[in-house]
Amino acid sequence: MTAQGEQRRAAVVGTGLIGGSVALALQAAGWHVAGSDIDPARAERALQLGVINSVGSDPDAEITFLAVPVSSVADAAREALRSGGVVTDVGSVKAPLVAAVQDAKFVGGHPMAGSEAIGVDGARGDLFDATTWVLTPTANTDPAAQALVHSVVRSFGAEVLTLDAAQHDHLVATVSHVPHLTAATLMDLAATQAEEHSAVLRLAAGGFRDMTRIAAGDPGMWLDICTDNREAILGVLDDLLDSLGVMRGIVATGDSEALEQRLRLAQQARRSLPTGAPAAEQLAEIRVSIVDQPGELASVTALATELGVNVYDVEVAHTAGDRRGRLILVVDADRAASLAEALRSQSRVVSVHELA
Repeated sequence: MTAQGEQRRAAVVGTGLIGGSVALALQAAGWHVAGSDIDPARAERALQLGVINSVGSDPDAEITFLAVPVSSVADAAREALRSGGVVTDVGSVKAPLVAAVQDAKFVGGHPMAGSEAIGVDGARGDLFDATTWVLTPTANTDPAAQALVHSVVRSFGAEVLTLDAAQHDHLVATVSHVPHLTAATLMDLAATQAEEHSAVLRLAAGGFRDMTRIAAGDPGMWLDICTDNREAILGVLDDLLDSLGVMRGIVATGDSEALEQRLRLAQQARRSLPTGAPAAEQLAEIRVSIVDQPGELASVTALATELGVNVYDVEVAHTAGDRRGRLILVVDADRAASLAEALRSQSRVVSVHELA
C-alpha cells in the first residue's frame, strides 16, 4: 500500500508498442513506471525516450502490466506475482492463460487497441483513449485486484468490458484475429497481382488502405495467437467463407435487392459501433451490497456485459470487521434501472443514484 503523498508505482514487462503505450499512459496518470524487456536494448531505448522512468523490476510495484508474446505470459505472470502486487496482461488470447495462472491477484486483460507502428518508438500515451479494454476475471479473482485494474485502465480513457475468457476468445477471433488475417490475405492478393500489373498498388486508394492498414503491424505476435486461439479462428474463418460464398452468389445472379439489403445492414451495423463515455449528467451510480470474497465483482460486471451496460468506473468499499462490502459502479443513467433490476433478481441489495 502506497503511503499518502508518495507516488504510486507500477511496472511494465515488455517495452514494445503496447507495453510502451501502457507505460506512457501510466505516467500521464501520475505513476512511476519501471520497465523491463527480454531485450535490454529495447528497455534502454524506452528509458531514453522517456517512456519509462527506470529500467528493471520494481518490488514495490502496486500493479504490473505484462506486454509479452502470448506464449510467454503465463511464465511472466508467475514471476511478477512473487512481488505481491496485482498483475494483469495485454494478450489477445485469454482462456489458456487464466487456466494456467490461477492466482487471486492476476486479472487477465486485453486492450482492443493497436497501431501499424512497430516497437517502442511508435508508443503513444493516448493509444487506449476511447477504446475497449476487456478484463477476464475468474471466480478466484480478488475483487480488490479486479477493481484496481479496472480503475487504472479507465484512467487511460478506455471503456472496460468484463467477459468470460472463453467467450472473449471467440468474440475476439471475429473482431480482431480474422480481420487481421483477412487484411493480410487481401494485401497478399494485391501484391501478387502487382507482379503482372504494376499499377495495382498505385490504385490502392482510401478504402483499400483503411481495410488493410492492420496488415502493416508486427507479424511475429500473430504466430502465437493463431496457435493458442486456433479453434475459434478456424470457426470464424469458416463462417466468413460461407458468408463470402453467399455474397458471391448474390453478385453472380445480379440480385440487386439482396445485395442492397446486405449492404444496408452492414452500413447500419458499422454506424452503431460504440463511441466514448457520455457526460456526467448521463451517468448514474449503482451501489451493490456484496460478500467480500473472490468472484463477487466478476459476477456483477459480467452481468452488466450480458445486459449491454457499460461500466465506466468501479470501486469496492470495505467496512472493518464486516465480511460484506459495497460495490460502486458508474454506468449509463438510462441503463442503470435494468441492471439494478437484474441484480435485485439475484437477491442483492441495490440502490441507484444520479451523478448530476
